[in-house]
Amino acid sequence: MDDVKEIRRGTLQTQTFYEQVGGEETFRRLVHRFYEGVAEDPVLRPMYPEEDLGPAEERLVLFLMQYWGGPTTYSENRGHPRLRMRHAPFAVDRAAHDAWLKHMRVAVDELGLSEAHRTQLWDYLTYAAASMVNTAD
Repeated sequence: MDDVKEIRRGTLQTQTFYEQVGGEETFRRLVHRFYEGVAEDPVLRPMYPEEDLGPAEERLVLFLMQYWGGPTTYSENRGHPRLRMRHAPFAVDRAAHDAWLKHMRVAVDELGLSEAHRTQLWDYLTYAAASMVNTAD
């Protein structure tokens, strides 16, 4: 045991998923591409009361960055995410779920992430999309 070296707390370097995939720039590209699809989607676009999708895009960017280990700006500005509560005013059915995932799939695929990162991100997004469904078909 004399040759075992102590590793002091706080000295190990670990990167968050946010950092591993390229940080803010990656999440901004993801969400911008996603909203390009939403803007033209007949199922999703009516769910956004704002004429300009920019504020919704910014909220999603900040949420995803925070979720994946980036800055906590989302919570600092808006409080706890409470995603189901925030989506409750909108009828999110299977068609909306599928449309959301269709546009997100395109956006994720265009990022050029490693297979492991793409899978991890996609697994979360499919879980999140299923969690938002609040209306039966």
